[in-house]
Amino acid sequence: MEKLIGRANEIHELTRCYNSSRSEFIILYGRRRIGKTFLVNSMFEGKFAFYFTGSHQADNARQLERFAQAIQKYGKMPLLPSVDSWYHAFDALQTILESTEIAGKKVIFIDEMPWIDNTTSEEHSQFVAALEDFWNAWAALRDDILLIATGSATSWMVDNLLGNQGGLYNRITSRIHLRPFSLDECELYLREHQCLWDHYAITQYYMYMGGVPFYLSLLDYSKTVEQNIDEFFFHSSAKLEREFNDLYNVLFRDSDNYIETVRLLASHREGLTREEILKKLSARSGGWITKILTNLERCDFVKGFVAFGNKKKGTIYRLTDFFTLFYLKFVENERQKHSGHYWSQRVTSTDVVVWQGLTFELVALMHIQHVKQRLGITGMLTRESAWRSKQGIDRDGRTKAQIDLVIDRADRQIHLCEMKFSQEEYVISREYEQKLRNKMSIFREETKTTKPLSITFITTYGVRRNIHSGIVSAQVVLEDLFRPLIS
Repeated sequence: MEKLIGRANEIHELTRCYNSSRSEFIILYGRRRIGKTFLVNSMFEGKFAFYFTGSHQADNARQLERFAQAIQKYGKMPLLPSVDSWYHAFDALQTILESTEIAGKKVIFIDEMPWIDNTTSEEHSQFVAALEDFWNAWAALRDDILLIATGSATSWMVDNLLGNQGGLYNRITSRIHLRPFSLDECELYLREHQCLWDHYAITQYYMYMGGVPFYLSLLDYSKTVEQNIDEFFFHSSAKLEREFNDLYNVLFRDSDNYIETVRLLASHREGLTREEILKKLSARSGGWITKILTNLERCDFVKGFVAFGNKKKGTIYRLTDFFTLFYLKFVENERQKHSGHYWSQRVTSTDVVVWQGLTFELVALMHIQHVKQRLGITGMLTRESAWRSKQGIDRDGRTKAQIDLVIDRADRQIHLCEMKFSQEEYVISREYEQKLRNKMSIFREETKTTKPLSITFITTYGVRRNIHSGIVSAQVVLEDLFRPLIS
């Protein structure tokens, strides 16, 4: 099996649960393609007392049949057990586990659990109720069971397991949200596969695809970033031609509504408030859009950035899934397939360069802990937020003054962060220096803050020293985003 990269915190938690003195029920969830199954297999290969994977869009009878086949396999039974309900299925599972002799805990792995619960059928599968009974009446009373449930449909995992108000209320002993790799974890993965891309190239790839392990596994490491993107999307036999639709259709039942929402957010890179989304989509109700935004956040497609000075009101929602952003901007409408070097030739065009600049802002936002580490405030209580001026919009339809990342420190200092992506040191002009001073002035006037303000630049290679660079109080460079976080 391929070597497990990163995931130090998750490995520690899984190991702790396996070695604990009680039975453990672990919920492991996260975006599709993020490596949930790979993580569990890497940790417990050869230790499974029972392993079952739900089937996508299979009816209840088919799910039960396959579950019975798994019981026959792990119970080493000569005949297929007869199970006509999930209560009978878990009774049969209990029977084989009671007769199974294994050193250490008996690991039960139920993968893609949301697919098992066929709630679209006329007769509810009763899967969750039977699972509750299995855990409460048997497994939880022992000290040798490790039950691991995974699922990409994160909303189902949270609503039916973590947020369960019935028999599983407060019964989940551990929850693990598996998130995309950070830049330093991507580098670890690439170096393990003898890929010699530098940090600039890895960052370019990250802006296109994000830190999704499955996409990393598809790379041809002997080729450039641009050549790989050509093979992913623009060749006649593109590797990821159907990925966008498959991704959303598998995760969400009402996928059209989710896709409509991410399209809207993709066209407003600066983000939108819930009220703005409601207005632009002419949504049926506030509850409807709240559910969609919540589920998109749970799957790491969207992130809500609290407005400066508010705890929740005015939250700005931004599309943060790099793959989705790239696909909607450059891939979806490119109907013609290319056998040559379409993206390799286009990557230096003006629209791509502008898009990279905007997307680097998002890279920085997704590495706030790395930014704090560089600023020397890792252990300090901080509040990260976004800010928009109330002075309206300019002729281009953009807010006259906006700061995507404000770091408000417990020691009463505030970092106003500017993010810039360039191939060399960033040069601050006289006009831009004046723009920064105006932005600081508007921020102080509107927020009424008396705290010292620090203009902080997050760039690829730093800010070039000149007569205008003195306005910059602190800097974070690309190299800092690749440094592993120190606990």
